[in-house]
Amino acid sequence: MTTTPAPTPAPLSLPVPVVLAGARGHGRTHLDNLRRLQGKGLVRLVGICEPAPLTAGEIPAGLGSPAQSADLGALLGTTGARVAVLCTPIPTHTGLALTAAARGVHILLEKPPTPSMAEFRRLCDGIAAAGVACQIGFQSLGSHAVPAVRELIAQGAIGEVTGAGGAGAWARDEAYYRRAPWAGRRRLNGTDVVDGVLTNPLAHITATALALLGTTRAQDVTGIETELWRANAIESDDTSCARLTTTRAPLTVAATLCAEHPGEPYVLVHGSRGRITFWYKQDRVLLQRAGHGPQEFHHGRTDLLENLLAHLTSGADLLVPPDATGAFMRLVEAVRTAPGPAPLPAAAWRTPPGEHRRTVPGVDELVAAAADTLSLYSELGAAWARPKEATRG
Repeated sequence: MTTTPAPTPAPLSLPVPVVLAGARGHGRTHLDNLRRLQGKGLVRLVGICEPAPLTAGEIPAGLGSPAQSADLGALLGTTGARVAVLCTPIPTHTGLALTAAARGVHILLEKPPTPSMAEFRRLCDGIAAAGVACQIGFQSLGSHAVPAVRELIAQGAIGEVTGAGGAGAWARDEAYYRRAPWAGRRRLNGTDVVDGVLTNPLAHITATALALLGTTRAQDVTGIETELWRANAIESDDTSCARLTTTRAPLTVAATLCAEHPGEPYVLVHGSRGRITFWYKQDRVLLQRAGHGPQEFHHGRTDLLENLLAHLTSGADLLVPPDATGAFMRLVEAVRTAPGPAPLPAAAWRTPPGEHRRTVPGVDELVAAAADTLSLYSELGAAWARPKEATRG
């Protein structure tokens, strides 16, 4: 797709009036962040958009009594908001973002930006036409470790980059898939959702790995293989892997929500003389290279809403404009168009005593091995991972 430079809007004055759409569930983290930023004098929460209004007890102290409405367009109009934070179900992202853009309101949009490449193009075109700024909520890309790792790579710290691997072994119980009608769905009422492990809960793995490789645009990905499975009784995938061929190096990502022992997700950059491991939720980096002892680094992080505000008030560069997620959207499209995830045989998963979740024995090690060797599950000999189920995109 054609790239469009991020707009440079006229500077805004502080505090910037903000509306939050989607204040429950994950949206509570945005409420807490808005309270922090309001305390710093950067924002003023003027509205909350939810189908059912929040009670006074659901609004953190210090945020006052913002206006509430189920109609985002009307709320933006009556409050005079200049920024909309959108933390709503995936299928609503494009429509709500374009509603804000049409009113000249700048946007922080939760990931994944859209459930399909067609919707992504519509989103990007609408934002460009409106001349508003949009930040996509891949918080890991606000980590100062990302430019630091890229600098290590550029300096040749690990030699020539030969590939990257991503690993995520998390656990989610049955309630996770009942949290919303769209949870664990590929489609809902004829509309794409694509709420799978690679595209939503552990989407940061792929987006972060692509950023470290410097291959974030849609045209930087030239091929994708996917292997999608599900242990849970859902429509979408919960245990999957994908291999992306990029213009720089191959990238293999493996993820599960059925881990026996959940751990921190990470990205591993392989080089001819060493490797770099980045635990992106911890902003922690481990450098291992020939002829040197291991070195560990801890980095800070820039909040993405704070960065969007800096862009709007002082011209700072956006950290995650939509165009920087085009390569990730290629994966979303590959998962969307792949055959439905294959159910794991009953012998391949179990329910731990006293728990309400399914685990896949050995999957933790399988995920790590995929990132370490850049192999797909089927290539690692998993009994349930038949090679014929790999699909190419």
